[in-house]
Amino acid sequence: QLRFVESGGGLVQPGGSLRLSCAASGFSSENYAIGWFRQAPGKERERVSCISREALKTKYADSVKGRFTISRDDAKNTAYLQMNSLKPEDTGNYSCAAGPSILYCSGDGGSMPFWGQGTQVTVSS
Repeated sequence: QLRFVESGGGLVQPGGSLRLSCAASGFSSENYAIGWFRQAPGKERERVSCISREALKTKYADSVKGRFTISRDDAKNTAYLQMNSLKPEDTGNYSCAAGPSILYCSGDGGSMPFWGQGTQVTVSS
């Protein structure tokens, strides 16, 4: 069974940092593009960042450029999202997803076939 397990979420003050992890099990994530998506209460899910196979290409939402960094370690079957200079508007449930190509990693992620359960990130003083 293909699945992801996200970890690393929590409560952090504005300006703080968190590192999210997305561990794949049941398959080799190196064959897939990986994306991070988030959903805030009352809002639609949105793409945060994506990374292609072999980390050849990355994409970021304008709202997180310069603050977030996506990476992957295929030897550990894990992808990461380093989040710095966090803002209250970054609050939400963060999920990772896998798809056959970074081209699938867009919008609300509806084209990405494999998903994790998510981890909550709350930015508040």
